[in-house]
Amino acid sequence: AAIAMQMVLNLVEPQSSGIGGGAFLLYWDRASKTLNSIDGRETAPAAATPNLFLDKDGKPLPREQAMESGLSIGTPGVLAALALAHEKYGKLPWADLFQPAITLSREGFPISPRLAAVLAKEKPETFAPEARTFFFDAEGHPWPSGYRLVNPALADTFELIAKSGPKAFYEGDLAKEIANAVQHDPRDPGKLSVEDLANYRAKEREPLCIPYRAFEICGVSPPSSGAVAVSQVLALIAPFDLGERPLQPEPTHLIAEAERLAFADRARYLGDPDFVAVPVKGLLDPTYLNQRRAPIAPDRSAPHITAGEPPNARQGAFGRDRTQESIGTSQISVVDDDGNALSMTTTIEQSFGSRLMVRGFLLNNQLTDFSFLPTDEDGRPAANRVEPGKRPRSSLDPTIVFANNREVRFVLGSPGGAAIILYVLKGLVGLIDWHLDPQQAADLVNFGSTGDEFILEPDPGVDGLAADMSKLGHQVKRTSLTSGLHIIAVTDHGLEGGADKRREGLAV
Repeated sequence: AAIAMQMVLNLVEPQSSGIGGGAFLLYWDRASKTLNSIDGRETAPAAATPNLFLDKDGKPLPREQAMESGLSIGTPGVLAALALAHEKYGKLPWADLFQPAITLSREGFPISPRLAAVLAKEKPETFAPEARTFFFDAEGHPWPSGYRLVNPALADTFELIAKSGPKAFYEGDLAKEIANAVQHDPRDPGKLSVEDLANYRAKEREPLCIPYRAFEICGVSPPSSGAVAVSQVLALIAPFDLGERPLQPEPTHLIAEAERLAFADRARYLGDPDFVAVPVKGLLDPTYLNQRRAPIAPDRSAPHITAGEPPNARQGAFGRDRTQESIGTSQISVVDDDGNALSMTTTIEQSFGSRLMVRGFLLNNQLTDFSFLPTDEDGRPAANRVEPGKRPRSSLDPTIVFANNREVRFVLGSPGGAAIILYVLKGLVGLIDWHLDPQQAADLVNFGSTGDEFILEPDPGVDGLAADMSKLGHQVKRTSLTSGLHIIAVTDHGLEGGADKRREGLAV
């Protein structure tokens, strides 16, 4: 189901995810009671250097220029991750899973209101030629909502991969065409090579699980920072009573302060564990978390928060990080008849990724998730600096929640860049502490903090909360927070689904 959904999303939600991007997935196999985490994150090309996004004067390139170019394209990992999951757990034949997307690609689909709205905000000249002619008419006007968009090139690509497997993507003519398109991008050539594609491997990693209330919360390990940050926040707020009603000032304040602490640690310590020593155990050490929690005042926001000093980490080894992230992503949550469960967060990074299209699909711009500056002002290397073959730090956080008996209780995740961490936390606290159903949890006003500001959706229903948070010393910023929480609850009465109304997901 997840593979079939990803291929259809590649067609109908091309701005968010697809085979040109990367993903993290969690899979629960109920029969064997095993939880598996698969890392399909993109990798930096072998020819990449820490100075990839610096100009000739050593200054960072303008972010948009870097993102809308071949320089930003990493080796895609979605297909490799899904193929590994299918090899271990799949039931239906690989080729069958591509048929719905192949049919829709040839017959076409009506452009959705969200896709049309996103396209209307884009400049055609930022797209490489093939993508430009696909999404815009000859005068540069985006196709409107309801326009039937066909993609025969994608249908041909899917047929090739369906027949020959993922090898057809990572080797052979398609791989040569991908590498050639990247290396000859007319906007700014990139480094991706056929060797990078042939050498790519998805990785099985140990899931990250922590207790919270009467549940066990499980996510994916680095290079994603999502589960580490979520786990830190949950551990920091666990001693507090968050009340029965959502969005009361004091609990909201406590959550936001815990988030600030976790994000400060994330910026200093999180990166690809194959390249940097990520102190996950130290960051989640109870003694360390008690130290981090101690300064949280129930009635006042701290003016400024810095990274802590967890055990098993050489403080000063990593520099201050200035990575920025974008928000083009999809979330897939599945539970089947046998009680198996899958949560997968999948992305091509910014909306429409690098805006470079090959054979009907867009390529990611995931390398811009690295720190553009390889060192900080004190000369210390950033944990998330560019290095050959390295995976950029991510915020993706596919999550599965278990009850005491190790039975699945919730499956969830969200798109949203760094704010994914805030959205998943909102969902978890809403479901567990505030006893909301999946739809109520998804609908709940988004809030939280990734730094010194407290961000809150501009919903008039929380004007009072905004005022209360200001009184507590928070710098309140009202802004659009377009989450995409897709939640399944496994109950005694069957399955309940919640699809975030801010996007176009469905609970089926």
